[in-house]
Amino acid sequence: MRLAVPDLVSNSYFPAVAAAELGYFRDEGLDVDLELRFPVTDAAAALRDGELDFLAGAAHAPFHVDPGWRETRLLAALARNMYWFLVVRADLDPLPTRDRLDLLKGLRIGAAPGPDLGLRGLLAAAGVAPEAAGIEIAPVPGAAGDVSFGVTAARALAQGGIDAFWANGMGTEVAVREGVGKVVVDARRDGGGPALFTFPALMTSRRLAEERPEAAAAATRAIVRAQRALREDTGRATAVGRALFPVMEAELIAGLIERDLPYYRPGLDAEALAGLAGFARWAGLAEGVTDLAAVVPDAARAVWQRGAA
Repeated sequence: MRLAVPDLVSNSYFPAVAAAELGYFRDEGLDVDLELRFPVTDAAAALRDGELDFLAGAAHAPFHVDPGWRETRLLAALARNMYWFLVVRADLDPLPTRDRLDLLKGLRIGAAPGPDLGLRGLLAAAGVAPEAAGIEIAPVPGAAGDVSFGVTAARALAQGGIDAFWANGMGTEVAVREGVGKVVVDARRDGGGPALFTFPALMTSRRLAEERPEAAAAATRAIVRAQRALREDTGRATAVGRALFPVMEAELIAGLIERDLPYYRPGLDAEALAGLAGFARWAGLAEGVTDLAAVVPDAARAVWQRGAA
C-alpha cells in the first residue's frame, strides 16, 4: 500500500511518518510504503485516482480535486487546527504583527499550492486583500521534489529571494534560530476562526474505505498508536528523524513534536468538520458539501470512540 506526504522533513504530518517508520502500520497488518508527493493538491488527485491508498496532508486539499468529496474519506486528524506559520524577514521595519497584517503590504510571501489558501483566508479574516495591498503570494523557487518546503523557504528568506513565508514548524524553527525570520502568526495557537480552517489529516479513497473497512480501521489505529507513543516519549521522534531527515532537522524534530503534543487528538468532532467545510465554502471549493460527517467512515470513527485500544 502507498502512503504519501507532501513534505517529509517537517513536523506537519509526523504521526503518519512515525507510524510507518516505527512499524505501527506493519503491526496492524498493513504493508505501507511512505513516499513524498508534492504539492498536496497533486497528492489529493493521486488519492482520488487510485494511485495512492492513503494521504497524510492538509484536510482541505481534496476540495481542490474532489469538490463534493465523492471519492475521498477522512480517517483521523494527525493533529488539530491549521498548522502553518507566517514568518517575515527579521530586519523588516516596520515589523508586521498579528494585529497589523496590513504591514505586509508590498511583500513577497512564499507559500505552497494548497497551504496558500489558508494564508489567503487568514488575511481575509484580518481585512487584508492581498492584491489591493500589493502582496505577492507564490511558490518558493526550488521547493519541489525531494526537499523540505519549509526549510527551502527559510533558505530563500535568508538569501533575500522572498520577504516572508507561510510554512511548517521546521522551516520556521530554522529561520528563527538562524536569526533571519520573525514569527508573525502561529495559526494553530493564535486561535480564532482561522485556526479551524483546516488541519493535518489521514485520508483514504472512498473505494478503499468501502471495500476494505478493516484496512481503514487498521491505518487509523496505526496513527493513534503513533500519537500515543510520541506523547509517551518524544525521543522516538529523534530516532525517526535520524533515520529519515538530514542531520540538522533530525536534531530539531523532537522539540517541535513536544510543542505539538497538546494537539495530537485523532477525533474529527463537529467543530473541526464545520470549520473545514466553512473554509472550503469561503474559498469556493465546496460543491454542495455542508456536513462532512458523512465522509468519516464508521470503521475509523469507532477506533477513536473506543480509545483506539
